[in-house]
Amino acid sequence: MPYSNLTRWILTTALALPTLAMAQESLILYTSQPNTDAQMTVDAFTAAHPNIKVEWVRDGTTQLMTRLQAELSAGVSKPDVLLIADSVTMEALNREGLLQAYLSPERSHYDVDLYHQEGYYYGTKMITTGIAYHTQATQQPMSWQSLIAPEYKNQVVMPSPLYSGAALIHLAAITDQADLGWNYYQQLQKNGTTAHGGNGAVLTAIASGSKPYGVIVDFMAIREAAKGSPIQFVFPEEGVTAVTEPVAIFKQASNPEAAQKFVDFLLSEAGQQLVSEQGYLPARTDIDPPAGFPARNEIKLIPLDAGKALDNADANKQRFSNIFGG
Repeated sequence: MPYSNLTRWILTTALALPTLAMAQESLILYTSQPNTDAQMTVDAFTAAHPNIKVEWVRDGTTQLMTRLQAELSAGVSKPDVLLIADSVTMEALNREGLLQAYLSPERSHYDVDLYHQEGYYYGTKMITTGIAYHTQATQQPMSWQSLIAPEYKNQVVMPSPLYSGAALIHLAAITDQADLGWNYYQQLQKNGTTAHGGNGAVLTAIASGSKPYGVIVDFMAIREAAKGSPIQFVFPEEGVTAVTEPVAIFKQASNPEAAQKFVDFLLSEAGQQLVSEQGYLPARTDIDPPAGFPARNEIKLIPLDAGKALDNADANKQRFSNIFGG
């Protein structure tokens, strides 16, 4: 008895289902991105790769590293991809042999300072640290050197590297510059600069006018200015330091091919356009920044030696504490 068209369709579909199921890939992502940004990132990736299902775990970088170490101690290997705050943490993971190299074809669009040369991790954005001031302040600082001038005495606030990872990276990069160095921090202290808490505390102080000048990450000040807050962000003449939110493939990744696709997507034109839409400065040089930012090629980046910053982290904290107090 010949098959009806409906019967043929049912049989064909039933035979195809196992093949479709086998084509489905999976990916486990550990990220420190804010929840909204992480969901946007995952949604954009799965739209580009609908055959890859992404499960993601979100927490602060320090908490994620604690979780990862606990899982490794228990003999459990979960993440395929890590997308965390900074290159210094990535360098620590790389030294422990926990990352695998991948030379993404997208790397040609990036400054060489923004990724590991052997492909162990790649910066995906630039969260820079610069200067902000209250719009009614008497001065408009355009350089790091401005903050140590007499007219700024007792009027500057900055996040403490004892509490803020971005501030610790900023310190490592600044003190590695011959024209700034540790002498710059000593001059800041002598000029009455206050160092406490994180970037949120700095934002509150500047916006309220209690401290009209401060050191802060770019997007916080720029977003608040767009909302009408009386604050202006400056990219200093000497350059800015940056946290690059790098992505890396875990050494024991169960799905390395899917992980490579995730890395490529984040570094691609579409992935970097998403970074701009989220309100951050793209790491890629050919993507327009969001409103409130200068053109990407107008921003000078103070280089960071991630390995040196890792080696000196404890000593840098102690030396800072000796200058400013705990």
